[in-house]
Amino acid sequence: MSPRPVLAQRVSRFGTTVFSEFSALALKHQAVNLGQGFPDFDGPDAIKEAAWKAIQGGVNQYAPGVGARDLRVAIAEHAQRFYNHAVDPDTMVTVTSGATEAILDVILGLVDPGDEVVAFEPFYDSYDANIAFVGATPRYVPLRPPDAEHTTWWFDRDEVRAAFSPRTRLLILNSPHNPTGKVFTREELEFLGNLCAEHDVKVLADEVYEHIVFAPAKHLRAATVPVLADRTVTVSSAGKSFSLTGWKIGWIIAPPPLRDAVQRAHQFVTFATASPFQAAMAVAMRLPDSYFQELTALYTAKRERLLAGLRAAGLQAFSPEGSYFILADVTGYGFADDVAFCRHLVTEVGVAGIPPSVFYGPEHRHLGQRFARFAFCKSDGVLDEAARRLREKLPALKR
Repeated sequence: MSPRPVLAQRVSRFGTTVFSEFSALALKHQAVNLGQGFPDFDGPDAIKEAAWKAIQGGVNQYAPGVGARDLRVAIAEHAQRFYNHAVDPDTMVTVTSGATEAILDVILGLVDPGDEVVAFEPFYDSYDANIAFVGATPRYVPLRPPDAEHTTWWFDRDEVRAAFSPRTRLLILNSPHNPTGKVFTREELEFLGNLCAEHDVKVLADEVYEHIVFAPAKHLRAATVPVLADRTVTVSSAGKSFSLTGWKIGWIIAPPPLRDAVQRAHQFVTFATASPFQAAMAVAMRLPDSYFQELTALYTAKRERLLAGLRAAGLQAFSPEGSYFILADVTGYGFADDVAFCRHLVTEVGVAGIPPSVFYGPEHRHLGQRFARFAFCKSDGVLDEAARRLREKLPALKR
């Protein structure tokens, strides 16, 4: 009798994530790591001190499964303050262990086996895995890079229409978008909302980069667009906005029936999220406007710093409207694809980026092979060293 496979089918096609692989490679070769998207600096001391006070004050046992009420109230206040989004903290908010858990909860709570899920590519890699975990089918629509007719990343509306079918259950919408930096406009959101209304499709709006947006772009919360209001689950987290990614505090905001569906999944995924960090995040959400303005200024400067460094090295780098990633065109260097280019970049140039073709489905993977993704959520010294290495070694590879 042959032994049974160790791996369940739902995970059998997933290996080590590209982030883990390239971070390990960067460490081995002492490369400047512009791969994985987490800051190399901490968030405000006031938030860290609030966590310490909570621990010392005995806030160390299970929080309510839906999340500590003070944090849920703070999330609702934040929604009203920044988006004029009226949120009931008791019926519309669930706190999760990061946005990645929230995404899984939404898909578990709203999607059945055999359903279809529409998403734009390149995509955050957990989307594809979570769709597979529930036995659904992804229908991917590619975002296209800026060209003579489009100043920003764009999508073909006919391709989006063709992706919808009677089996479509969910649209995943990531804005500001990782990794292109696209910020969806009101007109685009209304187009998508009308499609969802026509097909009775719910929306997962992943907005974790909501406070990292560069003028003239402006983040518009999908749930505040009337045609989307009753069908949207908003997912966000504290990691990106407050530079404390290791705390893993996320949340969902949704109309009560959708929140109930997500909560039913959440209670059996993590049940509850770290109590002292929830207390501290309530403080974070209430920081003054000046904090968020300074965050925008910080990342605007870092974006320009890395854009200049990439362009000085000869790369065609696309300026993002939001998030803290830059995609650069890496064609013309003699490599078979983006993976080969990024491996060489780590081992021979000493800079780590991420090959974005892994964020595409099989049908459109070739579209990602012309790019590399670089993160600028790093200290200025790190960005400058990466730029120096690229400038000194990369032009020699150009063919």
